Amino acid sequence: MTKKDINIYKKELEKYIKNIKKSKININASKLRLELQFESLSDWSQINNFDYIKKWFNRKRKKPGIKVQRIPLHECKKWSYDKKKGNYFHNSKEFFIVEGLRIKETRSREVNYWDQPILTQVGYKGGILGIIRKRFNGIPHYLIEAKLEPGNYKYVQLSPTLQATFSNLRRAHRGRKPRFMNYFENKKNKKNKILLKKWGAEDGGRLNRKRNLSMLVEIPENEKIKVTNEFIWMSMWQIKECLKFDSWINPHIRGIISHF
Repeated sequence: MTKKDINIYKKELEKYIKNIKKSKININASKLRLELQFESLSDWSQINNFDYIKKWFNRKRKKPGIKVQRIPLHECKKWSYDKKKGNYFHNSKEFFIVEGLRIKETRSREVNYWDQPILTQVGYKGGILGIIRKRFNGIPHYLIEAKLEPGNYKYVQLSPTLQATFSNLRRAHRGRKPRFMNYFENKKNKKNKILLKKWGAEDGGRLNRKRNLSMLVEIPENEKIKVTNEFIWMSMWQIKECLKFDSWINPHIRGIISHF
């Protein structure tokens, strides 16, 4: 892997921004947005080349380390049925409930009436979807997880650094704290820069009024951060290159980077 000098990066970035501003394109973009666009043009990675990224991800999918078995809904442990309300809920009263909706007068849709189950997040606010940004040799990189989810296509997808519901952040499951959650909590930390903090909507066809807080946080270049084998530093070019492969990038990464 050839490491590109920081001075070359800065020089090319300044040239790109200057050309954009001189062009007749009517663009009102921040310096951050222009840099993210510039990062997407070529691979400036100082850590892993793209061939390594592909091999690493394919190994994760080949041996995901998870077994998923379909079971009847009433056999789910720590989940109960409320006969009065007619829904399933977690015994902690956290996470989400499975309830029914009846939809009427929908002349703009395929039918005018239907019933369906839907997942309702407790409190309606879903969770935090956050990516850590850190510079290596002055060049931005993004901490991405090969995340296991039972409903993922092939179980593993490239996901944000933090992808956790507020119930998980409160440790309602009595398990471990989500990794890196301290970088996204509402604590004053002048060293970290919050580059993005926006509420985004989820799929309303299966999730009831759910929202997630999308975040992009840049940490200092000299800050050491311990990364396990489930995580990898990627350039923006590498992230966008993965979009070319079927079902590699999960919707939450796409949602975060779409802001720029």
